[in-house]
Amino acid sequence: MAELERPERLQIMLTADELTALENWRFDKRMPSRSAAVRELLRRGLASEGFLAAEQGIKSQEFGVIAPTGNAGTSDGGTAD
Repeated sequence: MAELERPERLQIMLTADELTALENWRFDKRMPSRSAAVRELLRRGLASEGFLAAEQGIKSQEFGVIAPTGNAGTSDGGTAD
C-alpha cells in the first residue's frame, strides 16, 4: 500500500448549520471536496491578522463556525467581526 500524502487525520464535530455553511462555501468556491474546503479555510485563517488569542479557560464548545457563542477571541465579550 502506498504511503498517504496526508497521513494525519483531523476529526471535528459541527452543528447542522455549521456543516451547511461549510458546504455552501465549498460549492460557491467550487472546491473539489469537503477536505479541500476545510484546508483552504484553515490556510486563510492561519494567514489572517487581527484576532486576539483565546482567554484562559475558554472551552471548545464556545467556538463556533457561524458565530462565537461566548467571548472567545474577543476582548469585549462580543463576537469577532
